[in-house]
Amino acid sequence: MTTATALIADDEPLLREQLAAALARLWPELQVVAEARNGHEALELFDEHQPQIAFLDVQMPGLNGVEVALGIDRRAEVVFVTAFDRYAVEAFRQGAADYLVKPVDEERLRDTVQRLRTRLDTPPSVAQSVASAAAPELTGLLEQLAKHLGEERRQERAGPSYLQWIKASVGHSVRLIPVAQVVYLRADTKYTAVAWEGGEVLIRTPIRELAGALDPATFVQVHRSAIVNLAHVERFSPGHGDSGEVHLKGRVERLVVSRSYVHLFARM
Repeated sequence: MTTATALIADDEPLLREQLAAALARLWPELQVVAEARNGHEALELFDEHQPQIAFLDVQMPGLNGVEVALGIDRRAEVVFVTAFDRYAVEAFRQGAADYLVKPVDEERLRDTVQRLRTRLDTPPSVAQSVASAAAPELTGLLEQLAKHLGEERRQERAGPSYLQWIKASVGHSVRLIPVAQVVYLRADTKYTAVAWEGGEVLIRTPIRELAGALDPATFVQVHRSAIVNLAHVERFSPGHGDSGEVHLKGRVERLVVSRSYVHLFARM
């Protein structure tokens, strides 16, 4: 069995956790030696731990995943993890880098694991020869992608467009719920429960997809399965250990804040 080390870089803690868990099931011998929350941290942790594989989210704060890959410069096998981006997916198909589309499908990840095992088992002299032959094409591809993603980032800074309405099926009709009226969202098996000023509804959109579409200045994750609207938060109460609870304005329910997100409420 191939033993290897890996770095996972993604700004969403839940996605890092899910990928690490899936890798543990499919490749028990793989050791995830570091997890990074952004591009700068990814490069720092890569230099510190020198993993053989880097799973890089394409869209990350600071440096994006493609820029991190350029910084790694073939010192590791790179697997990009991306939301469905037709441009990026097509480019990866034409290059030497592998990619996974969010949400990561475990069968697709199984293929990636097998490909990585094969590459790592290839004799160093052969691997170096193949890498050298592919290097100019891959570098050009990465530079092209970095330029494309940089332009997307500039457009986002100029005026990011966040979700304004949530569509919910109620009987045979569709209700449009203003996002400003949403109090919190909670994962509910295959659905997402949306608690808003007018009640509560279930929608089919996964909470992780909604998280990426909501304004991060207003909506923050408090738990792997819950997101709260800060405008509806009355106060925060520290709990046992490193956890806590969020009290909501005019509502009796409280939301548990896990240790990963307590720092967001430390000054409340």
